Amino acid sequence: MKQTWRQHAACRGLDAAIFYPPSDEEAEPAKDVCAQCAVRTACLEHALAVREKEGIWGGCTERERRRIIRQRRRAS
Repeated sequence: MKQTWRQHAACRGLDAAIFYPPSDEEAEPAKDVCAQCAVRTACLEHALAVREKEGIWGGCTERERRRIIRQRRRAS
């Protein structure tokens, strides 16, 4: 799968540690970066497709991504 979206990510070049906070409550700095990102949707879809278990992807925590997956299953 081509991931050219990564070249345009707002997080590119930032310290990756910001996207792996110790708790969901400490995720706001990463979510703020994601909120300004032009490829946020592609990032989130990637994380959902590969079932990323950790970190903030597309502005969502792992718990939020699990919720999205459940909602999509119910809707289909």
